[in-house]
Amino acid sequence: MSWLDKSPEAALKGIRELVGDIIVDMSGAGEAVPEPIAARNFSGRFVVRVPPEVHRQLAIQAAEAGVSLNRLASAKLSH
Repeated sequence: MSWLDKSPEAALKGIRELVGDIIVDMSGAGEAVPEPIAARNFSGRFVVRVPPEVHRQLAIQAAEAGVSLNRLASAKLSH
């Protein structure tokens, strides 16, 4: 979904109206309205596959910093 307008405020208002219309349409058609991502619960775990050389470099960085690979990756992802 998108909505273009001359000001950010007008664009946001247009998006909100569009979302409202879509929710009405979905409800009318008996479709389940998806839960907003911000309202979901997350475990804090996910798997990321990287090339072996990247894994090696990160493991070395973690060892040199005296932290776990998980802590290093978490810190990098947080920035």
